[in-house]
Amino acid sequence: MTPLPLALKSLTARLFLAALVSLATLPVTAGQEPMPKPPAISANGYLLVDNDSGRILAEQKSDERMEPASITKLMTGYIVFKALDEKRLSLTDTVPVSEYAWRTGGSASGGSTTFLELNSQVPVEVLIKGMIIQSGNDATIALAEKLGGSEDGFVQMMNEYAKRLGMTNTHFENSWGGPGAEHYTTARDLSVLARAIIREFPEYYKWYSEREFTWNGIRQANRNGLLARDSSVDGMKTGHTDSAKYCLVSSAKRGDMRLIAVVLGSPTVKAREEGSAALLNYGFTFFETVPMQTAGKVLLTPRVFKGAENSVQVGIAHDISVTIPRGQGASLGKETVLNMPLLAPLTAGQSVGELIVTSGDAVVAREPLVTLGPVEEAGFFGSLYDSVLLWFE
Repeated sequence: MTPLPLALKSLTARLFLAALVSLATLPVTAGQEPMPKPPAISANGYLLVDNDSGRILAEQKSDERMEPASITKLMTGYIVFKALDEKRLSLTDTVPVSEYAWRTGGSASGGSTTFLELNSQVPVEVLIKGMIIQSGNDATIALAEKLGGSEDGFVQMMNEYAKRLGMTNTHFENSWGGPGAEHYTTARDLSVLARAIIREFPEYYKWYSEREFTWNGIRQANRNGLLARDSSVDGMKTGHTDSAKYCLVSSAKRGDMRLIAVVLGSPTVKAREEGSAALLNYGFTFFETVPMQTAGKVLLTPRVFKGAENSVQVGIAHDISVTIPRGQGASLGKETVLNMPLLAPLTAGQSVGELIVTSGDAVVAREPLVTLGPVEEAGFFGSLYDSVLLWFE
């Protein structure tokens, strides 16, 4: 074989290199952007979740039991907000500061305190701010004694509400976050609790964003340093003991997207804040939350047999949002599956099928289809007529 001339060899090499460069610089189409791993943070465990859809965006040891320290006060707050909502408690009610609350949560104990005076009568709103903003153990115990009769009684309520919320790996021994052999939770359970507070009590959630308050002439600052660092952060709760180390549940909203980060067991205040900030930035940078369907909106009007009416409006009872990697919105689709045939009587809110949301070939959300109104049963002849029709279905 005759060897190629040197000039031709050089030309061939240059063309080959040009082709490689061309291939290497081809644009990446939308939806195919590389997804980096979550940031490495210094903590025993963590979890990042989208508040609306509930999708977990990053996690590490999220189901491992750990000490919550003062993050315990999120559950105390949840129960206090329940009592306010149900009119069993008023913001203007005054609460006595018992010796137990004063000694356990006072400045002499070495823990967080609101500097309440023994046997003083303190308004509920002040106690709530002391519990949330300053993380005062004395304010927390006073509220617990008010609603539970004693702290032991209140702790029983805490554990019952944890079960109702689906916090399957949580158990409390006290209302304020003191260490205990049976006082534990998980990053996943804390995210469930945080989402419940945001969802059920938006009017009270505002206190978690307050930077400071003053009581008895003493200015008390919020221990959540992210409130000063990031304007999108508006909650929620810090925690620290020697055994639990430094913990933080943080919540931030940018645009219509809200994320919750749970960081447990960081070695320093700086580490818990930087780790939480890194998780939140990761979620907001690489994911988006897309509203898919509004509760109460008519999706279908299917045929009803043996009913006083021939059809019923069908929709969903809860809004659906899905969280996906940015740029993949075009891949989303919706499918409805009805349990046919529909037979009267039907009650309002009765499950009659399912709405399925997909991203490509993957199912990303499911929500029951429910009747948006009742359908009474038809009379004898109407039922008989539809019975005949059903033979041909």
